[in-house]
Amino acid sequence: MLSLTSWRLVTAPTDLRCGMDRLLVQVRAVLGREPVEGEAYVFGNRARTRLKLLSVDRHGVWLAVRRLHDGGYVWPRAGESTWTLSADQFAWLCAGVDWRRLSMGRMSDGQRV
Repeated sequence: MLSLTSWRLVTAPTDLRCGMDRLLVQVRAVLGREPVEGEAYVFGNRARTRLKLLSVDRHGVWLAVRRLHDGGYVWPRAGESTWTLSADQFAWLCAGVDWRRLSMGRMSDGQRV
């Protein structure tokens, strides 16, 4: 069963035609290490209308896709390669809410990796 403890938001736009193997290569390039069990890696397209979530566990690789019916996802500005999100921030991101404003003053806000 998928059990996630942290979410890493990859800030650079990603070609979401990529499958899990190319996304795993991108995780290794961005983080400079192998993906960790329990971490989710979140990628967004250039228009910020879709996202993919990639995670590994001891049995294999998970890949999920999400698209909002209206609007787009709120993404950090360019300049950092990844952001660490809390479970609440990830839920807000998936709903299309500006997770950066809702999490102001929280310890987990904008933890840079």
